[in-house]
Amino acid sequence: MTDAEQGRHRARERALAGGEARSRPVIAASWRRMRTRGLDPGADPDVPPLDTSEIERRRAASRLRPLVPHLRRALGTAVDDGDQLMVLTDDEGRVLWQDGKPGVRRLADRLGFVGGSAWTEGNVGTNAIGTCLVTGGPVQIQGAEHYVESHTRWGCAAAPVHDPWTGDVIGVVDVSGPSRGMHPSALAMVRLAARVAELEVRQEHVTELDLLRARAAPLVARLAGPALVVDRHGHLAAVTGVEAPERVTLPDDLAVGSVWLPTLGAATAEALPGGWLLRLEPEPGSAQSSSLVVDLTGADPRLAVTGPSGSWSRRLSPRHTEILVSLVLHPAGRTAAELADDLFADTGRVVTVRAEMSRLRRVVGALLRHQPYRIDPAVGRELLLPADPAGVLPGSSAPVLGRLR
Repeated sequence: MTDAEQGRHRARERALAGGEARSRPVIAASWRRMRTRGLDPGADPDVPPLDTSEIERRRAASRLRPLVPHLRRALGTAVDDGDQLMVLTDDEGRVLWQDGKPGVRRLADRLGFVGGSAWTEGNVGTNAIGTCLVTGGPVQIQGAEHYVESHTRWGCAAAPVHDPWTGDVIGVVDVSGPSRGMHPSALAMVRLAARVAELEVRQEHVTELDLLRARAAPLVARLAGPALVVDRHGHLAAVTGVEAPERVTLPDDLAVGSVWLPTLGAATAEALPGGWLLRLEPEPGSAQSSSLVVDLTGADPRLAVTGPSGSWSRRLSPRHTEILVSLVLHPAGRTAAELADDLFADTGRVVTVRAEMSRLRRVVGALLRHQPYRIDPAVGRELLLPADPAGVLPGSSAPVLGRLR
């Protein structure tokens, strides 16, 4: 065992005995989340995989699907020259693709690290896939830095793949295997692979938006009232008669006809090839007489907003779910540091919190206030929980959800 490995094991023993976790900050924060989550470090996590049909459905829907060959080539050195797996997951940490030699695949099978398993912090403890989904950046976890004992002979490096157009995580690129054989450049490799994937996704969006702009220009030129054309993700392609944001958050169930948008108010939606024409009503949206419902009773968390002119609903990302739960539970508001503690068990992650709040404000507009962050006092708010709160976002390790459970 190397000196570095011995140091990690000593730090692990000290932390499990109740002492200070003298580890890298990213590891110490993750372990605090695990203790809040109540995860047993000596237990073998039980992560039932999805069935084959659901894995295939998720593969077909994954934005990473066309990029799998490119990612395989980018990570080929680790897979072909060492005992490492290439793993690609969806945004929930569910394993969709694996590639590696039979020996390392058998070792992964013993850990339950198989197709369809959920490799999040809340399910299996500190690990590169789950921890990078929490931090939003590349992470490498070596040996005893894992929280669960059975994973301490394993090493992994992972990076989230973001959709540059929406900011959403669309998956994770990971290299994993026995810690002793971890490729020295694994972290750099997954970081580069994720970046290449993001550039490919961005170029696809740019091409689609340019085509929509060309189609929309003559249409918008003939309109008399305020209107805008957006792509299917809400990005602005053309506008007339109104000052519009670069992106409008659209409801999941947008259809032709009347629609109400938190950031724009009442509008009429007309379908276009690759996007939507939104004809705006004269009165802007307002927080007055609005209500906000965070619904955690279904398989996917949802946000429903009702305003003076209509209602609006969309699926929530895990991070935005965590934020809104905290704000509903704290009507007086939360500072950036308090939210960082609620989400990450790390009061220092205020930059990440501010970036997430900026993205969330694009979704709900003036319904959110800042200094401190809070839901507008004029807005009614409700949190709907399942009969058993323990089932709320099981993959999340955010302390605010741990306390809720």
